[in-house]
Amino acid sequence: MKQYHEGKLTKKNTGGKKRKFRDKKLCHVGGEFSETKIGKEERRKKRMRGGKIKYYLKYAEYANVVMKDNTIKRARILSVVESPNNREYKRMNIITKGVIIETEVGKARVTSRPGQDGVVNAVLL
Repeated sequence: MKQYHEGKLTKKNTGGKKRKFRDKKLCHVGGEFSETKIGKEERRKKRMRGGKIKYYLKYAEYANVVMKDNTIKRARILSVVESPNNREYKRMNIITKGVIIETEVGKARVTSRPGQDGVVNAVLL
């Protein structure tokens, strides 16, 4: 389904402009980016639609790393090595899903969403 944004109106087959269907609703607006960074662990909560409460990480100190023998170890996060989402996240040490982090046990890829789940889960590379 196409989305029509203000200033980006597409044209009809006849060459005329298509008008906007309606303005965006407040319930369709996304939340702000939580920017999970490395530091002393700090968890915050926010109220979602329907009264649901989500916990998100503002700062993360440890990650739950799945080892090669399928055991889980809680390891300290040292730094962000690589980020496929945004190369600036590596410089600013922001943790998102898919980021490769350096831990005490080695490099690991983050599989959870710290800004949504409130925990950092990773798989050892």
